[in-house]
Amino acid sequence: MHKINSILFIIFIGLSSVLYSCKDDPTPDPTDDLKITGVSIPSSIDIVANGTITLTGKGFALNDQIHLTSVSDPSKVYVSNVSSVTDQTATFSLPDGVSSGAYKITVTRGDESLALGSLTINIIVGTAIPDVAGMTIKGIVYCDGKGISGVVVSDGYEVTTTNSNGIYYLASQKKSGYVFISVPGNYEVTTSNNIPQFFKRLTGGNTVEQKDFSLTSADNSNHVVLAMADWHLANRNDDLSQFTSNVLPDVNSTINTYLSGGKKVYVLTLGDMTWDAYWYENSYGLSEYLTQLNKINCPVFNLMGNHDNDPYSAGDWLAETKFKNTIGPSYYSFNLGNIHYVVLDDIEYINTGGAQGVIGSRNYNDIIVSDQLEWLKKDLATITDKNTPVVVAMHIQLYRNPTLDTGGSQTSSISLNNGTQLISALQDFKNVHLLSGHTHINYTVEASGSLVEHNTAAVCATWWWTGKNGYAGNHICTDGSPGGYGVWEMSGTDARWYYKSVGYAKNYQFRSYDLNKVQITAAKYAPNSTDAALANAVGAYANANNNNEVLINVWGYDPKWKVEVEEAGKALTVNRISTMDPLHIISYNAKRINAGVKAEDLTFPTGNTAHMFKATASNSTSTLNIKVTDRFGNVYTETMTRPKDFTWSMK
Repeated sequence: MHKINSILFIIFIGLSSVLYSCKDDPTPDPTDDLKITGVSIPSSIDIVANGTITLTGKGFALNDQIHLTSVSDPSKVYVSNVSSVTDQTATFSLPDGVSSGAYKITVTRGDESLALGSLTINIIVGTAIPDVAGMTIKGIVYCDGKGISGVVVSDGYEVTTTNSNGIYYLASQKKSGYVFISVPGNYEVTTSNNIPQFFKRLTGGNTVEQKDFSLTSADNSNHVVLAMADWHLANRNDDLSQFTSNVLPDVNSTINTYLSGGKKVYVLTLGDMTWDAYWYENSYGLSEYLTQLNKINCPVFNLMGNHDNDPYSAGDWLAETKFKNTIGPSYYSFNLGNIHYVVLDDIEYINTGGAQGVIGSRNYNDIIVSDQLEWLKKDLATITDKNTPVVVAMHIQLYRNPTLDTGGSQTSSISLNNGTQLISALQDFKNVHLLSGHTHINYTVEASGSLVEHNTAAVCATWWWTGKNGYAGNHICTDGSPGGYGVWEMSGTDARWYYKSVGYAKNYQFRSYDLNKVQITAAKYAPNSTDAALANAVGAYANANNNNEVLINVWGYDPKWKVEVEEAGKALTVNRISTMDPLHIISYNAKRINAGVKAEDLTFPTGNTAHMFKATASNSTSTLNIKVTDRFGNVYTETMTRPKDFTWSMK
């Protein structure tokens, strides 16, 4: 890379931020005593530290002072004198201490000053990097013009780190088409379409390519990650209006709350942001998804799901090409503060019969393919401190939805085809959290003292059905969890998390049912159908229950939570059970059957979930005090006045 000694650019004074109107006549505004005209400012420039900048404009004078005021920290003001002028230009040197970022530019002369506008400055390194035999990619990772050592760089196959000068080399076959860095903790990269640009695309071939990466210092040791699974945006079921009217405001409100508290905030998707079956039929694919992505008030790290593959392409490699070209790498890692994050693609998309213009069967294997697994091992090998917290994110779950044994204890089994190999790759680390989606339900599996899987329910709930116009008017998943997302609060190496239900406060963590009021009949919930047609979709809820039982659905539950119920100061026995959520039954099952769908043909029927609890009261009208305590000591309560109505809008 050649050294950049000076940059010539034209500065344009905007309409509202300066003293000029926009007109061809260069006559200065009467209030402008400096008589500076014909000036414009670009959005950004790349420049080496202490490089010179030549402004184009009339009326500048020798020794005019150029003030650069940091937008992010207005207390930081850098001053440089104009060192040379012509009738069309003024030149000054970038002052010491200026770092990459946005600045407001002002020119002063004596007691007079004029605001010129704003400019983003990117401090680059003007270092020529020599070729090395056998190395096909080279570059430098830098911040404010200085190389950063120890940064992990990869092409998805080979992994290396930058040297003491921030320089790296890779002997790459360029198969993936890009090179990426594992952004180090307490740094950030720029974003495009709200996507962090931690990767550079390659032209391919045997030619040596130089790809440099610019970092910005950012203290993210205390940060928040929103884990958003299964958006399924497809321009159907009123999904776009539900997303923009309900989900997006909720997400941005959560983000803004943390931002106002001084936290760094990021979104991490967990796959299935789109729906492959409708890419072409509804003209809604990854490019359209970016429109919604851009409305989120923080950077978004993306992860692909099975439905984010191209249904016109047979075979995993071709099918994921659109994701790579539109979004970025399908697997990678990054660091936020002291936490190492790994994003995996655990889908081998087969799509039998797929061809141009023909949607295939969209079948797939849930597996981490061998090349990616080998990359994962290399990436993890760069972390020498095995006490470093690791967050692994992937779409398809490692463990199945837990069940209960005869004693009421939770049991679980591995679901991912090569899940044991993934566990083996992570076994040296003492603190691993695995985030997954795919199921549209919530559950937690603490497989060992060092690995916990958090399967996160869906942003779209039941594929946007229950909130569709004419349906239940709510937003509920197949396990009864409200549609929502996980929130991860990271402080140093400490992690705390909770599930955030869309449209509710963060302390909404359970729903109670008075089972005396829960009887699901066709007359009430599917008047166009019959009880016989409804029977297989409602189970025991078809019958009246006068046993004074209370059912409690605790969607964020794990075995370190506690559920308590009191009646008149007396503790009731609370049993954990596995059963269906009745609100989902009337919100989806009954509504679809009412529309003519057979119970056996329901696409997304209510399923059993083990985060259910039952207690029996002494009578039908007593008030119960429900207390749920999570693993962090947070307490959630409800004073349950009974009888409690069973309705689509119940809380």
